[in-house]
Amino acid sequence: MLVLFETAAGYAIFKVLNEKKLQEVDSLWKEFETPEKANKIVKLKHFEKFQDTTEALAASTALVEGKLSKNLKKILKKIVAKDAHEQLAVADAKLGGVIKDKLNLSCIHSPMVTELMRGIRSQIEGLITGLPSREMAAMCLGLAHSLSRYKLKFSPDKVDTMIIQAISLLDDLDKELNNYIMRCREWYGWHFPELGKIITDNLTYCKCVRKVGDRSNFASSDVSDILPEEIEEDVKAAAEISMGTEVSEEDINNIIHLCDQVIEISEYRTQLYDYLKNRMMAIAPNLTVMVGELVGARLIAHAGSLLNLAKHPASTVQLLGAEKALFRALKTKRDTPKFGLIYHASLVGQTNTKNKGKISRMLAAKTALTIRYDALGENTSAEMGAENRLKVETRLRLLEERGIRRISGTGKALARTDKYQNKSEVKIFDPSGDSTLPAVSKKRKIQEVEEQDAEVAVKAKKFKAEMKEETTVEDGEPVKKKKKKKDKGKQAQEEEVLSEEPPTSPTIENTEKKKKKKKKTKDEDED
Repeated sequence: MLVLFETAAGYAIFKVLNEKKLQEVDSLWKEFETPEKANKIVKLKHFEKFQDTTEALAASTALVEGKLSKNLKKILKKIVAKDAHEQLAVADAKLGGVIKDKLNLSCIHSPMVTELMRGIRSQIEGLITGLPSREMAAMCLGLAHSLSRYKLKFSPDKVDTMIIQAISLLDDLDKELNNYIMRCREWYGWHFPELGKIITDNLTYCKCVRKVGDRSNFASSDVSDILPEEIEEDVKAAAEISMGTEVSEEDINNIIHLCDQVIEISEYRTQLYDYLKNRMMAIAPNLTVMVGELVGARLIAHAGSLLNLAKHPASTVQLLGAEKALFRALKTKRDTPKFGLIYHASLVGQTNTKNKGKISRMLAAKTALTIRYDALGENTSAEMGAENRLKVETRLRLLEERGIRRISGTGKALARTDKYQNKSEVKIFDPSGDSTLPAVSKKRKIQEVEEQDAEVAVKAKKFKAEMKEETTVEDGEPVKKKKKKKDKGKQAQEEEVLSEEPPTSPTIENTEKKKKKKKKTKDEDED
């Protein structure tokens, strides 16, 4: 059996002397404890040294990619082809398959070969003569540096550090621009306050101030390349009747210098945004299609790198940026937030308030897939992101039209979905329990009591009058005609009063009852 062993100095081919001891994989390390024991197991047959670092770098990159380099192909044809009947032990199974296809050599890769390679590596100085340990260490270090440099040069677009720095600088520029513009408006507003109300755009305001300077120059200056005709006329009219104070020429020069700074920073911000957009499309095209370059860059910056972001689940991507609100909600046992940085995505922004939570959850799930595809996949197309965005847009359209179909059944009827409401364990204090006011007002109670008393009094007097009539009839006393007439008239009046419906207002009832009482007392007195 032959062994192909790769080192930083060159290729080494060993001949296995005792293949029986290789069968004991667990105790194979004992055979490589010393260089003497190692020389009894394997023997160096050929060593091909690299000429320079460039050749070593080319050979190592070919091995990493599982390809067969030209130098290695020549060595195997010269040395191994003579012993074609023997097997060739290789450390990489992919490389073994390539050698077998191109050179028709039987290659072997197994745990036994792995242990054998480990033993050879431990005693490489004793097995390869004429190669000092210092030179070997220097070659390993040089090759490691060259390989790392080559990988960085090979895929410079995959360096997401530039994205993190660019989005951080973009946010800082926005803050500084707001401060500068606010200071410029306030400063020039002392001289020409009406201009700030007429021109709302900040960049246009600074360009106009830089070109004209003092407000007295507006009448003679032409700002048609900056402002429309209507606004230009308004500005010139306002400059003639302005209420602002007069300022010196030195003050105007300082304000113009500040306007120059604002315009330069604005132009650089535009250039930086274009750079960030191109870099995002190169590193994470699918993520950019899903949520946009600004939101995607902020997600990458918040996670630290694209690879770290790919390790996050969809639920974490959804709440990334809202950690403080999440832990505060968990601590106070309230409702947790539904979105973080992903809230600024265009798909969430165009959704109504009711469906923002659903869309943000679905968008986070699809975004997590696209991030992993961008970070770990080899393809650089944005087809997957476009497909997932189309799915989210379709779902958004269904939610807005309320066209959710049943999963099972006929599929024609609308799904009856109850709204999910999270019941919090925190009980809210009900202040209505502390109220000492009665359910019915006092005035109403008093009126009801007075009405009941009046009815009882009327019934009692009526009963007494009937009793008096009965007693007079039993005694046999003659009754005068006038009295009968009066009694008949009185009964008729009482029946009419009782048959009438009670009036709406309690004051009218009381007055009528009082009149009845007075009449009854007069009748009794006459009797």
